[in-house]
Amino acid sequence: MATDEILTGEGVLLDARPVSFGVRVLGGLVDAVVYLVAGYGLMLGVLAATAADLSPGLSNAVSIAAIATITVIAPTVIETLSRGRSIGKLATGVRIVRDDGGPIRFRHAFVRALAGVGELWLTVASAAVITSLVHPRGKRVGDILAGTYAVRVSRGAKVDTALRMPPQLAGWARAADMRRLPDGLALAARQFLARTATLHPESRVQMGTELAAQVARFVAPAPPPGTHPEFFLAAVLAERRDRELAANLRHAQARDAEAILLHRLPHAVADPES
Repeated sequence: MATDEILTGEGVLLDARPVSFGVRVLGGLVDAVVYLVAGYGLMLGVLAATAADLSPGLSNAVSIAAIATITVIAPTVIETLSRGRSIGKLATGVRIVRDDGGPIRFRHAFVRALAGVGELWLTVASAAVITSLVHPRGKRVGDILAGTYAVRVSRGAKVDTALRMPPQLAGWARAADMRRLPDGLALAARQFLARTATLHPESRVQMGTELAAQVARFVAPAPPPGTHPEFFLAAVLAERRDRELAANLRHAQARDAEAILLHRLPHAVADPES
């Protein structure tokens, strides 16, 4: 149904209803098999390459590194780069999104993977199964902590109408103060803009006006007089997306600069006696 769809910034149509318990279990099993096989192969490869002079301490370090890779590092990297789609989720047509329908970032993927050490690996997924069964949106503990949930990617989900900034509101949006929108309101605005062409004209006007009035409480100053509600909603959502992307780029650049500095020290420090 159209009311249960999310249009992402990538132009991908998602079913906003939580994925069924069985589908999540199937995807989790696929991921577990892939990670276990890959981690076991990695550990064997490293041990074989260093078998000639491998001390007990080094052997333990290799084992710990392999476990950390399987349980935290690999899931975090894969979900961050794929925007919420691990191998198991690709196989089952599932994506992890934020509670407001937006794509997950490193923080969300890391929290999910870190929580997964306890609820998936240490309890053989029993904690995740129980939590998913009792939570109304099928969330496991990692999803609750990260503010995410699983949705299904619609078949042939690519669409042509991605969220765009109305040119006449670009200047106003850049200068406006926009507080974080409640997850439910942001999701409702995304859904509305994704299906305006399918709505009855009267319903479209009514829903657009109501949503614009709710969103306006989180934006200052107000848009120019006479701004169409749909243009206003599109401008706010597009600006939120662009600001979030810019912030992530700044954080990534700061991390890269720190990594370069740490890599240079202490070897790049000049020796006062030379």
